[in-house]
Amino acid sequence: MSLDRPLRSTGLLTATALSLILTTGPGFAQGLTAGSFSADFAAMEQLKPLVAKGKGKVAVLLPETTTSARYTSFDAPYLKQAFAAAGLAADDLIISNAQGSEASELTQAQSAISQGATVLVMDPISSGVGASIETYAKSHGVPVIDYDRLTLGGSRAYYVSFDNVKVGELIGQGMVQCLDAWKVAEPKLLVMRGAPTDNNATLFAQGYMSVLKPEFDSGKYKNMGEPAGTWDPATARTTFEEQYTAHSDMNAAVVPNDDNANAVISYLKTLKVPPKTFPVTGQDATLTGMQNVLTGYQCGSVYKPIYLEAQAAAALALYLRAGEAPPEGLVNGKTADTQAGTDVPSILLTPIWVTPENLAATVVKDGFVPAAKLCAGSAMTAACTAAGIK
Repeated sequence: MSLDRPLRSTGLLTATALSLILTTGPGFAQGLTAGSFSADFAAMEQLKPLVAKGKGKVAVLLPETTTSARYTSFDAPYLKQAFAAAGLAADDLIISNAQGSEASELTQAQSAISQGATVLVMDPISSGVGASIETYAKSHGVPVIDYDRLTLGGSRAYYVSFDNVKVGELIGQGMVQCLDAWKVAEPKLLVMRGAPTDNNATLFAQGYMSVLKPEFDSGKYKNMGEPAGTWDPATARTTFEEQYTAHSDMNAAVVPNDDNANAVISYLKTLKVPPKTFPVTGQDATLTGMQNVLTGYQCGSVYKPIYLEAQAAAALALYLRAGEAPPEGLVNGKTADTQAGTDVPSILLTPIWVTPENLAATVVKDGFVPAAKLCAGSAMTAACTAAGIK
């Protein structure tokens, strides 16, 4: 992998100057890898000398709170903790949330740069606004890290996320396991997707279809349809109702996240569909999703420990802030920008498929879903006890 390629496009330095830094720089924390991060944030302490060398502020642009509470509940506080653990002063960190407004996200980026931000970490609302922000940042010599979602057609330096194709593979594998465990005869699956404007949704679908297509092609499973995707639960429920009405013999649904899965499950409950008879998948390990998993209405959910993603993004931002090349073990992959026709150097983290068997050791242990909330009520108390959750 060529280390100078992602930085050269930022406009921060000339190619010659970059080459000198990459070949003769002191090389801070070169042993740091994508697997170095943990729940105690200890790895971030290795970056304190890097923080001392760097200049300017780091700005984090988060997209919204409407469809996911993760950004305020987890991303923002974990990012603050990661930068603080590395020794970055609070005054040198800007975190904003665009609340779903593309215009606001662009304005926030421009404002951050005017306030002295020398690196942007951005989760774009859409690739359109993401590309606009990256063009503006590039013209001001500020590198951008795409965080969680890739900006198609963008000019970012790096991308940090969980391996989204792997996320989809886990969903597909989880469905296969569930169909077998729940003894679903002649599986007839509805294949649902996330919003087509979200590149992650495309990658998720790529992953689960890589698992399921051979089953469809062999005739073992029947594909009942692939309706237009959405991340809006109300729309997902309407879509599912329409598909179920048209194909009342379907007996499973591949759903790419927990909120949409809960919309599907809520409708199935109105039809008095019993637990462990109609497999539904999910992602994000939400409180409701975990309750659906424990009570047998959802096969499992993909858990992505956000504290790992936050630390990886923070570490990468601090290398860029200091004009240092990140170690090869940290940047452990590439992600295709299909619109730009380029491969983006990436930090890709490993997701986890969560079922009742490992829920206590993952989601609950990490405090992602508190046991007290998960197990509230007599029905949930019994389900938690059966899963070894206290």
